[in-house]
Amino acid sequence: MATVSEVMAKNVLTVSLTTTVAEAATLMGERRVGSALVMDGDTLLGIFTERDIVRALGQDFDAAGRAVSEWMTADPVSVPPDTDTTEALRKMLDGGFRHLPVLDGDRVQGVVSIRDLSAAGID
Repeated sequence: MATVSEVMAKNVLTVSLTTTVAEAATLMGERRVGSALVMDGDTLLGIFTERDIVRALGQDFDAAGRAVSEWMTADPVSVPPDTDTTEALRKMLDGGFRHLPVLDGDRVQGVVSIRDLSAAGID
C-alpha cells in the first residue's frame, strides 16, 4: 500500500496571514493548485483553499482585498508522511475536505490532495 509521501506535492504554495484573498487566488491560479498553506516562517497556521475563495466572495463584496487569515481553516487536520493513502483518503472524506497538509513533526513536507489519492488508487 502506498503512503502519502509517495503521492504528495512537495513544492507547496505558501502565503502569509496578511496575503489578500485576491493575491492568494492569483498565485493559486498561476501554480494551478487548489490550496495554499498559510505560514509564519516554518510554522503552519492554516490552509486556504479554492472553497475559501468562493465562500469569501459569496459572503463579502470586499473579500478580495481582505486577508486570507479571515477565511482560512486554522490548525488544519494533517497527517505524517508515512500515512497510508487509504487512511488519508478516509480522513478527507470524513472531514469533508480535499487538501491535507503532510507534516513530519511540526515541519511541512507537502500537501496531498484528493486527486493525488484518487490517482494513487488507480495505479
